[in-house]
Amino acid sequence: MARGSPPFMINLRGIAACLMLLGAAAQGHAAGVTIGVVAPQNGTLALLGTQIAAGAGFEIQQSGNTLVAINETCEDNSGAAVADALVAAKVQVAIGFLCSETLEGALQKLKDAGIPAITVSARSRILMEDALKNGWPLFRLAPADGTEAAKINEVILKDWAADPIALIEDGTIHGRELTEAVRNALEQNGLKPVFTDTYRPGQEQQIALVRRLKRAGATRVFIGGDRNDVAVIARDAKAENIPLSILSGDAMRAADQPLPLDTGVRAVALPEYAVLPEATAAADALRAKGIEPEGYVLPSLAAALIAGQAAEAAAAGKPLQEMLLATTFQTPIGAIAFTAAHELAQNPYRLLEWRGNGFFPPAAPTQ
Repeated sequence: MARGSPPFMINLRGIAACLMLLGAAAQGHAAGVTIGVVAPQNGTLALLGTQIAAGAGFEIQQSGNTLVAINETCEDNSGAAVADALVAAKVQVAIGFLCSETLEGALQKLKDAGIPAITVSARSRILMEDALKNGWPLFRLAPADGTEAAKINEVILKDWAADPIALIEDGTIHGRELTEAVRNALEQNGLKPVFTDTYRPGQEQQIALVRRLKRAGATRVFIGGDRNDVAVIARDAKAENIPLSILSGDAMRAADQPLPLDTGVRAVALPEYAVLPEATAAADALRAKGIEPEGYVLPSLAAALIAGQAAEAAAAGKPLQEMLLATTFQTPIGAIAFTAAHELAQNPYRLLEWRGNGFFPPAAPTQ
């Protein structure tokens, strides 16, 4: 299944409230902009779909727009039916789209109907290349393939270039490709890691590995692996009195178990939007409705806000796609603008630091 981001932690509290909100928005007055919200309503992806529906439904209701809810099955060849439903409902713009499978079959029909689609999840580079080649009206609010590696490289070259760097990965496709991207960036800048290795994941201890890192003289280590492996390596380095600055990727946004992560471990990851200053008002308003602003809730709220504002501006005479490309939208997840390639103008990944109960921006520059 070609979804982009790893599964979010789901808080079941507020699910019923989300569904009630969606129903209220869908039954609201037929005014303003008509926005299609495409998201799974049943099956294994229903909880993620509920997050999309809750965030979008909240914003659409607040703005006095009209919501049309369309079920997304994420099955191959399901997109044409989704597009037909959106066209029949006379939506002006559609948002959500958890899965690339939906978009692959829907975009040509959406192009023919003049309906832009804003995905909050699908990251496929090939899908966007096809969209641009065929003139499909796809805009991506999710990060594209390669943006995680690009931000990791930026951080390492800025903060670690003068230090002995180790690169280790867990042998998975993602871990290997991410680490190889870092290695290539170092080499292009005339730098060479003092240690590279593929470790065996899922081990209860990694003492031998951290001792090898010490013998190699490494003080900085990038780990292409999952959260628990990083936690084990950080714990064992601390127990061996080996000072290591550890950085990993977006896979760190996972449950803090079975071994808690040490404070100070860093990750290049998507932020928890609800803790950002620009999200405070929206997060408080959502919680007042019984909705926890987690996962796709705030990105979907932002997508609905962008869709509504762009369509309202287009009503003044400019094409809707032109307004999407020409506008910087102020949203609870930050200022959003799209490039000519319909991608996010700003890389959404950020350098974050674990502080015992969450990842937050580092308190001070990397030393």
